[in-house]
Amino acid sequence: MGNAALRDIASIESVPFDDLEGSVVAVDAHNWLYRYLTTTVKWTNASIYTTGDGTEVANLVGIVQGLPKFFEHDIVPVMVFDGGPSDLKADEIEARREQRADYEEQLEAAREADDPVAVARLESYTQRLTETIQETSRELLSLLDVPVVEAPAEGEAQAARIVRNGDADYVGSEDYDALLFGSPRTLRQLTSKGDPELMDLEATLAAHDLTLEQLIDVAILIGTDFNPGVDGIGPKTALSLIDEHGDLWSALEARGDHVEYGDRVRQLFREPNVTDDYAYTTDLDPDVDAAREYVCEEWGVDADEVARGFERIETSLVQTGLDRYT
Repeated sequence: MGNAALRDIASIESVPFDDLEGSVVAVDAHNWLYRYLTTTVKWTNASIYTTGDGTEVANLVGIVQGLPKFFEHDIVPVMVFDGGPSDLKADEIEARREQRADYEEQLEAAREADDPVAVARLESYTQRLTETIQETSRELLSLLDVPVVEAPAEGEAQAARIVRNGDADYVGSEDYDALLFGSPRTLRQLTSKGDPELMDLEATLAAHDLTLEQLIDVAILIGTDFNPGVDGIGPKTALSLIDEHGDLWSALEARGDHVEYGDRVRQLFREPNVTDDYAYTTDLDPDVDAAREYVCEEWGVDADEVARGFERIETSLVQTGLDRYT
């Protein structure tokens, strides 16, 4: 999920949704979807999104509840899905797997203790993007005419590339690592109440008199999803070291420290695995009736649970003058 310590370095300010009208946002889809998935599981009775054979599709509820925020503000979301993870992320993935296993043990204990509050909380912590969730999410987005881009690797890296190519205005992600992948402008808190935050790359670099390459070196010293960082080094120390020594290797040499695979992590951010082989239109024509049928009839989601979300989508389409709904 990126290094939260970067928040102490990043230039971030609140931006009104009104200022974003008419824009295109390349959304880190896994990041966005996971937040709505966990929220749905935490606050919704499981019977509402569980099929007769026990398949859980809470993602469909989350998508219907999350998309209206874009449509109501005349924002086109382009959902960018992750490809295969880098082998450098193996430790992070294993750590998350171990944490999930621990939560699953706690969940079983909470069920045995008949503690519904703890059960709801822990069920949200143990969610993962299953194959069914991946497939049904793409199908529902297709019915709602939301563009989808398949990244060869990290979704936020591909989203950053799309913005840098001029094919979107912002990256949408909670991941601070979007900065390191060169995202010029990143919108955070798109899944939260209130206005989002704008994280600006150029302002961040200017505030600390850094190049993007040096910002990457600062992050590597602190730690990223791809390396654990150096013990005892936080944002202030990392900035000071790069300011004094110029780059990662000189800073490490001065301290007598080492970052395993530091050169590969550095290269991953500097030259991420992305593609320019994508195409989409921002002139959307959602088929809300087909989407509602898919969610409620094909997958058996309680119609009342998604009624308000679909209503908000239809209302926003009327307001934007889409012929089908006027």
